[in-house]
Amino acid sequence: MLPGLAYFLLFHYGALVGNVIAFKEYVPFDGLWGSPWVGLGNFQRMFEDAAFWDAVLNTVWISVLQLVFYFPVPLGLALLLHSLTWSSVRRFVQSVAYLPHFISWVIVVALFQQLLGDAGLLNSSLDGMGWHTVDIIGNPDAFKPLVVAQVIWKDAGWGTIIFLAALAQVDEQQYEAAAIDGAGPWRRFWHVTLPAIRPVVVLLLIMRLGDILSVGFEQMLLQRDAVGPEASEIIDTFVYYQGIVGGDYGFAAAAGLFKGVIGALLVYAANKVAHRLGEQGVYR
Repeated sequence: MLPGLAYFLLFHYGALVGNVIAFKEYVPFDGLWGSPWVGLGNFQRMFEDAAFWDAVLNTVWISVLQLVFYFPVPLGLALLLHSLTWSSVRRFVQSVAYLPHFISWVIVVALFQQLLGDAGLLNSSLDGMGWHTVDIIGNPDAFKPLVVAQVIWKDAGWGTIIFLAALAQVDEQQYEAAAIDGAGPWRRFWHVTLPAIRPVVVLLLIMRLGDILSVGFEQMLLQRDAVGPEASEIIDTFVYYQGIVGGDYGFAAAAGLFKGVIGALLVYAANKVAHRLGEQGVYR
């Protein structure tokens, strides 16, 4: 455990000291402690910045869409895979579904551009048949559904791993007893499968709520120029352009700290709700 523990101590907990620049007018040449203290000045500027609230709104919208449309997909796929009786077919489908997870976002975005871009396969086919073309990649109105579709294609297979592990722990005798009592497939799912995997579903849902303000920095950054910042700017890209590109490190750190605090509060609140519903949650 020591290498993993050292990694988290150094790059996660040790790096928390750097959050002090959110309360400073940070100048790299003056250093972390030599930069002038501004207190809550960066946060005041952040809350008064309309671009920041546009980034928050885009982040929340995309996260809600992912929660509604992506989160159930790995569970449904896991249930379908678990129902397959031929192990060889199940392993083949699992392997095919897992593969996109290991493809970088650069390749994924490029594939979607080749398929759905202005000069992509779809428009080439439509133009060849004499129909009107549609630039889905460059359409700001289609951006949010598009990024959700990209996440589903890339990570749905990988997300089934935990659900399949939970389904493997369900006692087969419970299914047999329910079938003998006359329960059909839907009732077996509702009264046997769902209660067995509910703690895992609640745990993953709580963790997803904690990351509700993190919707994929690389994915958004790679497509930002195609649709403009009004449609694609999220908190992570806002922090990047304000801090790394613009050099306003204290202001960017304040936005990043705001995101982290909100995520921690959401995890705490969701965990309390889970306890009230009788689930263990992330912690007791």
